[in-house]
Amino acid sequence: MSDSSQWNWDTRDRVADPPDKWSWEMPGPGPSDPAWARRSPSTGVSGRRGVPAPSAVPRKAQPAPAGDDFRRTVVFTIAGTALPGLGLIAARRRLAGWIILSLFLAVAVTLGIWAALDIRGLVSLVVRPAVLRTLTIGLILVALLWVGVVITSHLSLRRHPTQGQRIAGGILVGALAFAVAAPMAVASRYSYDQANLVNKVFGSEKDIKSATRPTWAGGPVQAPGQPPQDPWANKPRLNLLLLGGDAGPTRTGTRTDTVILASIDTETGNTTLFSLPRNTARMPFPADSPLRGQYPNGFTNGNGNAAEFFLNAMYDNLPVSVPKDVLGPTDNLGADAMKLSVGAALGLPVDYYVLINLRGFTKLINALGGITININTYIPVGGNTDLGIPPEEYLKPGPNQHLNGRNALWYARGRYGSDDYARMDRQRCVINAIIKQANPTNMLTRYENIAKAGGDIVRTDIPREVLPIMVDLSWRVKEGNLRSIVFKSGEGGFSSPNPNFVLMQRRVQTALGETQAPSSAAPAPAPTTSSAPAKSPKPKPESEDINRTCAYNPRVAATAQPVR
Repeated sequence: MSDSSQWNWDTRDRVADPPDKWSWEMPGPGPSDPAWARRSPSTGVSGRRGVPAPSAVPRKAQPAPAGDDFRRTVVFTIAGTALPGLGLIAARRRLAGWIILSLFLAVAVTLGIWAALDIRGLVSLVVRPAVLRTLTIGLILVALLWVGVVITSHLSLRRHPTQGQRIAGGILVGALAFAVAAPMAVASRYSYDQANLVNKVFGSEKDIKSATRPTWAGGPVQAPGQPPQDPWANKPRLNLLLLGGDAGPTRTGTRTDTVILASIDTETGNTTLFSLPRNTARMPFPADSPLRGQYPNGFTNGNGNAAEFFLNAMYDNLPVSVPKDVLGPTDNLGADAMKLSVGAALGLPVDYYVLINLRGFTKLINALGGITININTYIPVGGNTDLGIPPEEYLKPGPNQHLNGRNALWYARGRYGSDDYARMDRQRCVINAIIKQANPTNMLTRYENIAKAGGDIVRTDIPREVLPIMVDLSWRVKEGNLRSIVFKSGEGGFSSPNPNFVLMQRRVQTALGETQAPSSAAPAPAPTTSSAPAKSPKPKPESEDINRTCAYNPRVAATAQPVR
């Protein structure tokens, strides 16, 4: 059979193989081959012009080096982890890759726009238990899907790996899967803890029984098609009663030694704190309250020095001396009575209360990582003035001292050789320090401990339905002015055994106006040499700037001595 009948080299109807798979380069015969002599010098073919020699055999092109292919696999596996779907696109699984990448980018862009336009609304989700529980499950599912995308991308990218490359690829995928799953697991745990905390501390609107809670909790009704309204537009001022109780295994009942009313301007966030001494007597009740009928002359037996009728005794003693339903259905008659009484005394109706167990206060401070306080005097740790037992140690003066939970509690409560008023001054500084310490970064890094501590020490009648707008208000408070009044017996016409409540209410209104004014922390103008008559000095303000009050005073600190 001739060469022409054996080989049909007519390529008109033949489709060429892809150049990256096959090559028609022929292994040419050497000079000793008989066919070599028959090759035409001009054509290099055998027999007929343009026809290859019979020995020509198609062969596969050489693949890319294994090292280059593995490096490509590694690069796109990592890239596909950062941008899910990108690795699948590189592995020519384009449909699945583009779907996953599009979903990922859509969610990321949506969250980014939401955070840029309404960060407060986004943050408010952390106080919605239903959302948090959904997020707990959703984050786990997202983590599993993301890890699955990482594994699938890697397997689709690799081509004929060596044994070493298989091991290295497995290690890489394991590390990337951990990098994806670990943050998701932590976020899921935080969501679960937060949902439990909100449900534990804050009851539902329909479950909480309170005779003194406001009825505006739902916020304004939004008209269809109208722009969003300020949720506080119908509530210009929120009054929150902060109580510090000393309940513990060695104590009977709860004595609220710390009584502070925080009055917040809901538009500006400007806040004024009013601290009442624990031994304030004759605390009044509103004229329209049933408690006014029980105590027409205030919470007293007629003796302004009777300790069982002081303000700090009302929480425990009043509920056992009046009918349980005197105010109607209530979960905490003692707290409701204190809300009505403090509101009547200061002329500011109280909306909600928050009771903090000071024995658990140390857990909260430790969970926050401590607080930073300026100390200007020696603060006793322990000791008993009445029994003449001196303290075992002191917190020494100094600026920016970082206190753990134990020392922060003694800073707020220590009073050996001192009095309640000095302690009340320090308690304002503790509140200010906690506000500063509770920044977003610190809350996130220590969240689980904070959640556990908070659930053990807080009791309140704030319903969970109100929490989203409370979050919005907290942003305003951090940006607003903060001033305070400590009612001290013998100052400003105040007397603990026989308070002048009309005068107290005047001071309250003056202080609220001072808080609304621009910050008084601006430096005073330099003295001039003008011969103009000096202006009369301005009257002393009723309230104090807490940042100034709690600032470090080196002169006072230098002369301070411990009380022995």
